[in-house]
Amino acid sequence: MHVAIIGGGPAGMIAADRLADTCEVHLYEQGRTLGRKFLVAGEGGLNITNSAEDFLQHFTPSDRMRDAVREFDPAALRTWLSELGIPTYVGSSGRVFPERGIKPAEVLKAIMERLKKKGVHIHMQHSFVGFDEKVRPVFEHQGSRISVDADRTLFALGGASWAKTGSTGEWLAYFESIGLRTVPFQASNCGVEVDLPEAMSVHAGKPLKNISITVGERTIRGEATITEYGLEGNAIYPIVPLIRAQLQNGGTAELILDLKPDSTLDELRAKYQDSSWNERMAALNMDRASVALVKAFTPKERYLAGYLAEDIKALRLSISKLRPIEEAISTVGGIAMEEVAEDFSLIKHPHLYVAGEMLDWDAPTGGFLLQGAFSTGYAAAQAINSAAL
Repeated sequence: MHVAIIGGGPAGMIAADRLADTCEVHLYEQGRTLGRKFLVAGEGGLNITNSAEDFLQHFTPSDRMRDAVREFDPAALRTWLSELGIPTYVGSSGRVFPERGIKPAEVLKAIMERLKKKGVHIHMQHSFVGFDEKVRPVFEHQGSRISVDADRTLFALGGASWAKTGSTGEWLAYFESIGLRTVPFQASNCGVEVDLPEAMSVHAGKPLKNISITVGERTIRGEATITEYGLEGNAIYPIVPLIRAQLQNGGTAELILDLKPDSTLDELRAKYQDSSWNERMAALNMDRASVALVKAFTPKERYLAGYLAEDIKALRLSISKLRPIEEAISTVGGIAMEEVAEDFSLIKHPHLYVAGEMLDWDAPTGGFLLQGAFSTGYAAAQAINSAAL
């Protein structure tokens, strides 16, 4: 069977590896090299998956992502990497990384060498520009346009974040032209905008460590960073979907910040009792950024009325909007899940398959995003293999 894979990111590469054992595989990439976004994601440390016990609960829609992630789970991904000569280890909070000293470029090189050894035909600088009248993919290469006639085609085009890597989401219109419903891209894993007073600008870039943030019924422990526009960080990203839903439903959203999650109200009150503001902050071991934040969002009358402990434990911040896609780590939107069969083929065009971030699913950073891309790519490849039998 002749299989065309369009997109050289994690989903496309894992699919090519899986299919190369049984099919003639041609992998098309618009850039000069594979895995450009993969490399950018690894600039701060390649967090490739996560070992969390509640791993599946981090994906939405869970009913559509569950089987794919179970079939090729974090343990399977780590085994695959080990076969490539890339050992991994579990870091803090369950995050999984290549062993220390192994750079993202080395991981990518190992994957590419594996594909070449398996005989995958890699075509660089082939930009997908739509479909022809037979619903075959059309590419632009060196000023010419060509259609590819494959038995099966798997699209792994990515989302709309990090446009500098080629992920622009412009392909949405091409799938709409063949009758598919698409969902506009929106930012995910991004910062949130809070109306901070000007006095807070001196604290931009400072961390709020060991805090918890609650939106609705979900509470996240971690760290956030104060920015010129509001907040960002690993305690913010997992609650972005809830904030997005609130903004869409009512136009406003609220998060509740607990600056001392390991202390009760009574314990906080006992530490400062009757003392001045500065004495209270010193007794509570509050850093300057946290103190400024409490001052900014605690009206003087509440402080005088004795509500300081309550506001430290439940500081309410209004969110005006999410940061734009251009700054987001990932996006939601793309091909609507209702257009996709359980095997990741398109219901209206069963010879076409889709995988990775171009599907409308969401997950937080921390290894979940990359795992989701690998898992859906693997699942689609498995389905294509089954069709070839």
